[in-house]
Amino acid sequence: MVIAAVFAGGKGSRMGNTETPKQYMMLGSKPIIIHSVEKFFVNPEVDRVVVLCPSVWVAQTKDMIKNYIGDVDKIDVISGGGSRNDTLMCALEYIKSNFGLEDTILLTHDAVRPFVTHRIISQNIEAAKKFGACDTVVSATDTIVESLDGEVISNIPERKHMYQGQTPQSFKADKLYEICNSLTEDEKAILTDACKIYTLKGEPVSLVEGEVFNIKITYPYDLKMAGVLLEGVKEND
Repeated sequence: MVIAAVFAGGKGSRMGNTETPKQYMMLGSKPIIIHSVEKFFVNPEVDRVVVLCPSVWVAQTKDMIKNYIGDVDKIDVISGGGSRNDTLMCALEYIKSNFGLEDTILLTHDAVRPFVTHRIISQNIEAAKKFGACDTVVSATDTIVESLDGEVISNIPERKHMYQGQTPQSFKADKLYEICNSLTEDEKAILTDACKIYTLKGEPVSLVEGEVFNIKITYPYDLKMAGVLLEGVKEND
């Protein structure tokens, strides 16, 4: 079974003074979250979509999905957690209770990345089945500068080895559940990325090539850029 978990728990504080979390803001004719959910909903390789959002938004999210997508039999909306790790565990516990973890591939995706492609989704599924875990990335085009104290440069890694992480991040669900439950409380407090959990535990993570336009909408500028990208998609349809 292939399940996509769409993480929609962010408050969007970096978006500025908005009335709603950024994932519920309009992009073209529908909310950002709907664009993201639809990509997985219509993909024939994905059996189910689980949307995780703040508890106070569950009812509204269900209504929104019903209004814009219609058929909600393939989509579940549940409460997420207080952090990304907590939300991930909410997804895993829900899947374990309702569908089982064995032989399940879990794709985790940011609700505010509405331009994920079906090629990326398909390659995530393939890589997760083959390697157990994968991360969607694009090669870094800028030089990456490291500073441990925020004041002076500590290191400038060789750019050809650097990548920028995107989502989906995808896993064999039973292995992910096992690794997440092996974390100490201190590790849980500092680890906010599932692929980083794997690397720190010595588990391999495969790379799937992303797209530069698979942007995460975080700031007002990103929303403007997303509008431009959306118009470009319409023109090419």
